[in-house]
Amino acid sequence: MTTIEETRAQIQQIDSEILALIKKRVDLAEKVLDAKRKENLSINDEEQNQVVINRAIDEATELNLDTAAIKEIYETLIQMSIDKQYELSGNGNLP
Repeated sequence: MTTIEETRAQIQQIDSEILALIKKRVDLAEKVLDAKRKENLSINDEEQNQVVINRAIDEATELNLDTAAIKEIYETLIQMSIDKQYELSGNGNLP
């Protein structure tokens, strides 16, 4: 039987993995920005944002996860990427 401490340790490990993946995702903002510049696209691409959100919702549905919560998470992830791209372009307000 797993103790609460063991379960919490597993959760902490998963949380660390999630944070590492978020960092990896945000770090890709520079490559995305370079591609957008080459294709003369704006930083905030509403159509692509919706594609990402819809894909996440579809996967969440298949995994029987709360789709409203997943939508909020992905909206936040997208905003983090947009903010990073603005920062990299010299137009951001991040430190």
